[in-house]
Amino acid sequence: MRTSAGARRIFLLLGMVFALPLALFAQTAPAGKAVGTVKSVAGSALTINSDAGGEVKVSVPESTRLLQLEPGQKDLKAAQPVRLQDFQPGDRVLARGKLSDDGKSLDASLVVVMKQTSISQKQQQEREDWQKNSVGGLVKDVDRSKGTVTITVGSGPSSKSVLIRASKDTVVRRYAPTSVKFDDAKKSTLAEIKPGDQVRARGTKNVDGTEIAAQEIVSGSFKNIAGTVQAVNAGDQTLTVMDLTTKKAITIKVTTDSQMHQLPAMMAQRIAMRLKGAPAQGPPGTGGAAQPPAATAAGAPSHGWNGGGGTGGNGNGGAPDLQRMVGRTPTVSLADLKKGDAVMIVSTEGTGDAPPTAITLLSGVEPILTASPDAAKGMTLSAWSLDSGGGADNAAQ
Repeated sequence: MRTSAGARRIFLLLGMVFALPLALFAQTAPAGKAVGTVKSVAGSALTINSDAGGEVKVSVPESTRLLQLEPGQKDLKAAQPVRLQDFQPGDRVLARGKLSDDGKSLDASLVVVMKQTSISQKQQQEREDWQKNSVGGLVKDVDRSKGTVTITVGSGPSSKSVLIRASKDTVVRRYAPTSVKFDDAKKSTLAEIKPGDQVRARGTKNVDGTEIAAQEIVSGSFKNIAGTVQAVNAGDQTLTVMDLTTKKAITIKVTTDSQMHQLPAMMAQRIAMRLKGAPAQGPPGTGGAAQPPAATAAGAPSHGWNGGGGTGGNGNGGAPDLQRMVGRTPTVSLADLKKGDAVMIVSTEGTGDAPPTAITLLSGVEPILTASPDAAKGMTLSAWSLDSGGGADNAAQ
């Protein structure tokens, strides 16, 4: 886990954590502020790596009010006094006071800290909540007047519609057109969501899973590409894929944030059989039909074989929920791919100046594409792609 990115995400998602307390001090606190991660503590000062760039040295005289706030708390009444010697590298801080003209130093009257350990625990809780209480799919309809988004979850005979209900408290984010990182997701509204977009929502589901009251919604416009590798360029970190749908070659950028996995041959064959409507054969001794594999990592969801968008599947046929399998398959690198390999890719849209960037890439999918060339259309952003941290550009505003 990238601690700094995870910490930034907590602040991005919980911007009101500092926004509300600072409003209480608006009449007395000086205008200057610095938000960042503690680099070092020495004597009566601390140095932070500022979210705005560079370092800021924060002087902390005895009159400075030092408070510790837990992630999720939104009122300074809940904060606890803390000592400067309790600050540690990696902690997140907001300092208010007199900022120098060059922005490199600040005499603090108030410093609020979130401990790195608390942030990590909060992040883990959110990760587990995303896995257990989220749903994702392709947008079918948006009713802005009612604050609802209807998505199609899964594909094939097992696909279903899920109604996402947003409220004034729902956090809405949208991926940048050239980025695979949640760090770069911006605050958004339902007005930016349109049919064909991919959406993942986290919240409280009704009994049959057809509605969800969303605490958070993440949306974006992405490409679904299925085809064969034509060329791999290790120097540029790109690959060229012949798209089966458009019959055109497309260049895809691969970054360290791209999730690249390979489906084991037996798994790909079983999925292909299900797509064809035939009962998939499980391993010897299972009595025929393949059973949904159990999670191999703590908190990881099972594959969702019925495409229903839940955290498990019942093996009753229908298209598999591809978004649920990515995290459990072996990882691969660009060097592992070769000409002729069949791949399924979810990528950014890209721009005129920048090619699409791979968010998720699955290789070893030839049996699936042979059974259903449209299988990639059921592949949406996985919950794991939401764990890559979060930006702080708009934090503590």
